[in-house]
Amino acid sequence: MLLILIIMTHTYEIKGMTCNGCIAKVKNELLKIGDVSAAELQLESPQATITMQKHIPTTALQEAISRAGAKYTIADLNTTMHHAAVMDETTTADNYFPIVLIFLYITGISLLIQFTQASFNWMQWMRHFMAGFFLVFSFFKLMNLKGFSEGYKMYDVVAKSLPGYGFLYPFIELSLGIAFLTGFNPFVTNLTALIVMSVSIVGVIQNLMKKTPFQCACLGTVIKLPLSKVTLFEDALMIIMSGIMLVNM
Repeated sequence: MLLILIIMTHTYEIKGMTCNGCIAKVKNELLKIGDVSAAELQLESPQATITMQKHIPTTALQEAISRAGAKYTIADLNTTMHHAAVMDETTTADNYFPIVLIFLYITGISLLIQFTQASFNWMQWMRHFMAGFFLVFSFFKLMNLKGFSEGYKMYDVVAKSLPGYGFLYPFIELSLGIAFLTGFNPFVTNLTALIVMSVSIVGVIQNLMKKTPFQCACLGTVIKLPLSKVTLFEDALMIIMSGIMLVNM
């Protein structure tokens, strides 16, 4: 008797995984499916490569991983990528609306402060703008510190090597926000901001050049934002402003 074993490998996108614990739980449920012989999962993207002896409907895979947690969803990667390509132009505005709104709020409030002064002071406006930026962005990160840390280490050069840096970073931003707001030691504050944001922008540039899809961790896990040129603009703006204030001291 001749037995023919057919092995199929499919790649899927899984949403909801934020740490290695998530990977372990989802993988465990996938391997419980009778015709699944192997499952390799990763947080980058995130993706799952599943080896099966016969085709398994995505609905069956979804039912399995739902037992690991209701937040996990699975979709065929080819279908997902095609859908993303078709919908890219129509969803960009919705994706970036929250961060645009935040920038408008910070800009508006910092400008209102200047309108109460006898004359417009550009240095003071930048200081207040940066205070608002760091305070607001640290707030979103601190709402889910662990989730932010897991996402941040996917692309930040320091957080990749020092996992604890992801937990520390929101507090660095919070401290910078308070320092800018109170006017604490302008030289040290601006120099720190320049160094921190310069290091941060390296990882952003590296991953944008690779064109690897990542979720930006700048607003934590509360607001999902793709890593893009908008993230690059944020970091660059802080570098430019802190640099200008250092030069004008």
